[in-house]
Order: sequence, then structure tokens, then C-alpha cells
Amino acid sequence: MSQTARNPSPGFRNHPEHTITVEPLGKHVTVRSNGVTIASSDSALLLKEHTYPGVIYIPFADIDFGKLSATENSTHCPFKGDASYWSVKDGAADAMWAYQDPYDEMAEIKGYGAFYPNRVEIETQ
Repeated sequence: MSQTARNPSPGFRNHPEHTITVEPLGKHVTVRSNGVTIASSDSALLLKEHTYPGVIYIPFADIDFGKLSATENSTHCPFKGDASYWSVKDGAADAMWAYQDPYDEMAEIKGYGAFYPNRVEIETQ
């Protein structure tokens, strides 16, 4: 972490053994809900956290926000920060989340959204 950190993660400070890696997915990813494409990207990232399954993060530029609506829901992660949620219009509730102002250590996922695989169809190829 640089000396100019302005928003450091309390999670990493308190649990330095916790690991999160972010790397290019290296595959094309498409997200659909009821057959309608919501996102399509060749620039997705794969976030691997500790012992959890990997999560695909898609750049906002590759997400059709016209098919989503922001919700009032939010959650907090001591490692990544506060997550905001979006529902698919006429579809799954709170299907996508994003850390719009993540902690410094997770700045790589700013401007990216992730989808719940049990609420939408996520295909990689």
C-alpha cells in the first residue's frame, strides 16, 4: 500500500492473512436475464478472494445500464468497501453489485460490476 493511501481497508489491516487477487478473465463473458443480454465483455476481471469461488467483474462500459435499475440496498465488506446494487428491469432483484468507491487496495474493481450467477445467466467462452 502506498504512503498516499486515502481510503485504506480495515479488513486487510486487521487480517493481513486474507488474500484477494484480481486478474484479467481472459475470456468473453455474456450476462443475460430471460434471454436478454445485459452485459457483454472481453475485458472482464476475475476476483479471487480467500477460499470463496471466483467472481467475474465486468467494466461498466460493457454493461447496459438501461436494462438495470439502482436499488436502495447496500452491503459492506471490510476488505472491498460498500457495495451498491442494481436489479434487472422486469427481472431479478439485486442481480448486480459494484463497489463504486472501493478501499484503496481494491481500486482495480472501481468501475466494474458483478452479477449473481443464481439470478442471471453468465456465460464465458
